[in-house]
Amino acid sequence: MTIDAQRAAAERPGDTPALAAAIGARFERLPLCRWQVMVRLVVGTATFFEAFDQLLIAYALPQLRTEWNLDTGHTTALMTVGSVGMLGGALVSGRLADRVGRVKVIAGCIALASLCNLLLTLCTSPEPFMAVRFVQGMAIGGEVPIAATFIAEITRAHQRGRFVLLFELVFPVGLTAGALVAYWLVPLLGWRWMFGLAALPVVLSLVVLRYVPESPRWLADHGRHEQALATMASIETKVERITGAPLPPPEPTPSVVPPQGKGWPQGKGGLRELFGDRYRKRMIVVGLLWFTGYFANYGITSWLPTIYKSHFHLDLSTALLYSTVTSCTGLLGCLIVALTVDRVGRRNTVIWCFAAAALCLLVLGLSATGTAVGVLIWTSLAAVFLFGCNICLYLYTPELFPTRIRALGASMGGAMNRLGIVLGPIVVGAVYAGGAIGTVFVTLAAVALIGSLTATAGAEETSGRSLEDVAP
Repeated sequence: MTIDAQRAAAERPGDTPALAAAIGARFERLPLCRWQVMVRLVVGTATFFEAFDQLLIAYALPQLRTEWNLDTGHTTALMTVGSVGMLGGALVSGRLADRVGRVKVIAGCIALASLCNLLLTLCTSPEPFMAVRFVQGMAIGGEVPIAATFIAEITRAHQRGRFVLLFELVFPVGLTAGALVAYWLVPLLGWRWMFGLAALPVVLSLVVLRYVPESPRWLADHGRHEQALATMASIETKVERITGAPLPPPEPTPSVVPPQGKGWPQGKGGLRELFGDRYRKRMIVVGLLWFTGYFANYGITSWLPTIYKSHFHLDLSTALLYSTVTSCTGLLGCLIVALTVDRVGRRNTVIWCFAAAALCLLVLGLSATGTAVGVLIWTSLAAVFLFGCNICLYLYTPELFPTRIRALGASMGGAMNRLGIVLGPIVVGAVYAGGAIGTVFVTLAAVALIGSLTATAGAEETSGRSLEDVAP
């Protein structure tokens, strides 16, 4: 038996699975136009500044080490405390977004992160600085996976990879912008001005609440049927007004009655379903991919300014410039993946990007660590592949889980990436403290290789499939 979207809404308004399937079918008929781009721009601007905030600490550290007379242990703690906060924020935000909605969580995280930047400018010692960075980390770690989840839920299957990843490009662009601003501003005015500038986006939280509608998929899944239908109708009206043409009828969708029993804990969501028989393997695989990708990525980028300055004795401006070049080349990798992921596929993209990054890091670790230029060349090449792989995970993870646990699955992936962000710099710091710079990069190569093998063994392909088809 099949039912179209309108009959699902009109004849069976109390049937949540049928309405959710109908909402999905209605999204599948929406042509790409200015409405989706506007929403992507607003949410993307927020994500841009969260990324901007995240990497600023790496560029403030050389001055902070001198100003506060920090040893390697204190430097590592200052670098990683924000990432510990991101881990906590990622763990909390997914469950919260599945309960109260995607847009409210996104807006709240933006406001909190901006306030923390203002407080950082007032810090005069490491202890309050670390406390504020922890709270800010929770906001950043909470916003990013939920934003990715939201964008996936308002996008149709056709060329979803390109659309979502062009949105996700704002994150590495934010990292790069942070590097560029820090390179210019820190030597000129000092680290406090850098964090003060990053406090300005607090107004974005109000813009998000005013102009971004809640996900109709989430509304339908939570029994708010009338609001889901009204929001979907409003979106369709805006799209018709922009395109100047009526929308085609939605494709018929099958009646959705989730089977009960093993692997289907009555569709109640939460950790029980996420780690139940149906989705456990997906969660473990994608969690390992997040961990290995960000362990290698931040193991490199977090320590580069310090390595250039202390190991190769470069001046501060040159150390920051070299680190900025690596971030900029990573952005190129993100763009390439965004333009090719629908054709190449999610699984192949992750496998080959990890493998190529492992090869670059291995060559660097075995033969090219004698000069700063050698480190610059090979870390920049590795960044192309690591940035490309990691941005793909923002697309891939929300596709693997149903609406009722999609934000939770994405945030658990985000938690694993934060764990990698925490442990990567710690491991690199421990190895680097012994002066074994070559061993640092060989270790990171091994981690990237584990990521490639994990994707080869367990990743599923989702390209070209609707969200309801991939995860009913």
